[in-house]
Amino acid sequence: TFYYFIRLCLEKIPLQCILQSRTLSGADAINALRPFYFAVHPDFFGQHPKEREVNENSLKRLNGYLENLQKPGFRSFKPTQLTFYVREREPNSSNVQESFSASGFRAVSFTLHTRDLLSTVLDILNSCSLSTEHIQSLNVNSQPQKEAKSTVNRPIKWDKTYYSFTGFKDPEEELEQAQRVETTLISWLDYNEASAVKKLKKSLPLRKELERLKSELSHQLQLSDIRWQRSWGIAHRCSQLHSLGRLVQQRPEILKNVKGHTVVFTDRSGMSAAGHVMLGTMDVHHHWTKIFERLPNYYKLQKRLLFLEDRISQLLGGIQVIYIEELQPLLTLEEYYETLNSFYNKLCDSRLPFHPHSLRGLQMILESDRYAPSLHEFGHFTIPTVCDPATLQWFIIAKAQEARQNLKRKEEMMITEKELIDTSTERFSLDRLYKEPSVSSAQMIDCCKRLLEESLPYLQGMHLCVSHFYSVLQDGDLCIPWNWK
Repeated sequence: TFYYFIRLCLEKIPLQCILQSRTLSGADAINALRPFYFAVHPDFFGQHPKEREVNENSLKRLNGYLENLQKPGFRSFKPTQLTFYVREREPNSSNVQESFSASGFRAVSFTLHTRDLLSTVLDILNSCSLSTEHIQSLNVNSQPQKEAKSTVNRPIKWDKTYYSFTGFKDPEEELEQAQRVETTLISWLDYNEASAVKKLKKSLPLRKELERLKSELSHQLQLSDIRWQRSWGIAHRCSQLHSLGRLVQQRPEILKNVKGHTVVFTDRSGMSAAGHVMLGTMDVHHHWTKIFERLPNYYKLQKRLLFLEDRISQLLGGIQVIYIEELQPLLTLEEYYETLNSFYNKLCDSRLPFHPHSLRGLQMILESDRYAPSLHEFGHFTIPTVCDPATLQWFIIAKAQEARQNLKRKEEMMITEKELIDTSTERFSLDRLYKEPSVSSAQMIDCCKRLLEESLPYLQGMHLCVSHFYSVLQDGDLCIPWNWK
């Protein structure tokens, strides 16, 4: 998938366009961007669904930018703001494929406003703090080709006095002006409002159909909720509900096991660590039927899992072990049970001397892809399953007071966030205001406060999503970065 994506990004560009690129050939550009793709490609973020989604969306927009860049005669470039989660590198590793550690990643935002392939590649690599040394050799190799082509189809370049005398606009000056102008919320809404309204109106019948199907199935199966892990379009969601509806008609007897639970449409079937029934969107009814038949066994495993969480809590002074869907990878019940069991055995062997109930009221989550414990802004501890017991004990005790303060601040922040969302929705007559899971409450609060200082008639009746980038979704939802200008 990864190498196919690298080829796809630039192989879609016609050959004649590649020859017109200022200094880089298509093959050179692929080689030049390889470190970047290794650092951000969604395939490497399987355990981080929120970051994976941000990178998927940004790569789509980057691909569109590269395609437009290579279109013959394409001269109007709108600055494009992108956000990527970049995997951290090991400082002493020389192999690109092995130079990234599991210690984490960092968010990088940058704006593209370049007019040629070479400048774009350099901007991307520099923005992500990736080496550009290999570009020099690529540039030298492609230089003869540039010189050979430079006399073919060379556009006329008039002296500046020509434009001042005739009153015509200088295209180079216009482009330079556009590059200097950073995308603002007002200008972006002004440019994209018509497109968003058109898409939204087209999606309205499907949105009503989706609500009808969701309500009928929830009532028929007595479900707590129906959710989607990924941001699929409305038509795709309707199709999934129709599919579930057909299964209800064919095998109504097996669906009684799902009563009172939440169904989540996702990439694979099973039961999630949070106790939700997962239906893989690529699976056929036969797989779904098996999941519903196995639910009684899943419920038994869930009881064993809760017992493990309780035992770990007792060994760690009463700290509560929790699983947070929005912040953790989507694990199956089996995967999460194995994680808990491994951590529990490690604790039993170490016999940490925590005073009983000394940490009651605190919370922790377990993660298998980290090496050092940390304290989240919302007050819960993130504990690696491989964490050294002595380090774990010292860290929790040292940060316990700060954790309690963060938990209290979290409650206040959640109230403030909800109030600001409600106020903003009413002020701008929005149909809906929501955020992507990767946007924190602090970021959402900052965004809403600044929105309320503006006059934005464009937003009436719209669906507004606070994200990390500008985009109009296929069903007309407007995505804006939380730190918009």
